[in-house]
Amino acid sequence: MENLHFIDSFAGGQIALDEPVPNKELKEKYLMRSLIEEAISSSLLEGAATTRKKAKELLISGKKPVSHAEKMIFNNYTTVKKLSSFKDRPLSIELLNSIHRSITEGTLKDPETSGRFRTSDDEPIVVQDFQGNTLFEPPPAGEVEPMALALIEFANQNQVPGEFIHPVIKAIILHFWLAYIHPFVDGNGRTARALFYWHLLKNNYWLMEYLSISSIFLKAPVQYARSFLYSEIDDRDLTYFIVYNLRVIRTAIDNLKFYIARKQKEVRLFDENLRGYPELNSRQSALLKHACRHPNFFYSIKNHQIRHGVTYQTARTDLLDLAKKKLMEKIKKGKTFYFILSKNFERGVAE
Repeated sequence: MENLHFIDSFAGGQIALDEPVPNKELKEKYLMRSLIEEAISSSLLEGAATTRKKAKELLISGKKPVSHAEKMIFNNYTTVKKLSSFKDRPLSIELLNSIHRSITEGTLKDPETSGRFRTSDDEPIVVQDFQGNTLFEPPPAGEVEPMALALIEFANQNQVPGEFIHPVIKAIILHFWLAYIHPFVDGNGRTARALFYWHLLKNNYWLMEYLSISSIFLKAPVQYARSFLYSEIDDRDLTYFIVYNLRVIRTAIDNLKFYIARKQKEVRLFDENLRGYPELNSRQSALLKHACRHPNFFYSIKNHQIRHGVTYQTARTDLLDLAKKKLMEKIKKGKTFYFILSKNFERGVAE
């Protein structure tokens, strides 16, 4: 109950911070960070073989995924982004299949199994540990559809007077239930976690879009697996799974609060850093202040020239000087050079 109260206070309300999130640009940055983290962690949980650094570079660069691991992570990323657009739709077999297809496209041994329930023609599924020991045998294929329809009815059911189920508890139940049915040949864990997010967004837990639960699961995958197994073995008593997931959500909220507070501190340090460069002119100071508050913005010489009404050569000198001081980074896109805020300066430790 204590954890539920904490989640209600923050995930459906306002994060208590020293100061509000500065602007839409930074909010988008926090959301992007969360989407990337969830996509990577959820895929790594399912065996995607890549490094976190390479995965982030893939998603940030916008490059087309090539390897199996890259496709898993890219699919997870695009699916998590879609979930908020699904929140007003009732759950159905079609929606479940759509989510699964989005998650698994181009990553399954048999492409025909993407976006459909398993059938008796598919090989029986056995969930094993890394040593090959059988942990769980899902229901046979013939029972999948009726069990999925029962899950769908439960998900779409309005609260019954006298039988209130807290939305967070219900989301956790849906997570377990789908994983227990294992309706798909592969990708059940990722789809179950997506269903968890879908239900909470549907119930106006807007902050969940900024949280990554899979990153917490990834730090202790054995505990995550045990929470499933204890519930399955003990006559499907979900207490184990619910208690564990509530702790995970609370940890994810704490992590987000810490991240935002750190970023806000960096913004404050920005002004202090500027004092260390008294030789900067007013145009350069204005550009750096704008860049700090709009970290994804690209600046061109032409743009700087027009904004400040100076000659092209003066604008060029301004930006090249900032790059020389390592306050901005120069990158080339096509035939044009652009400048972005230096990562060193963004961290508040400009060199």
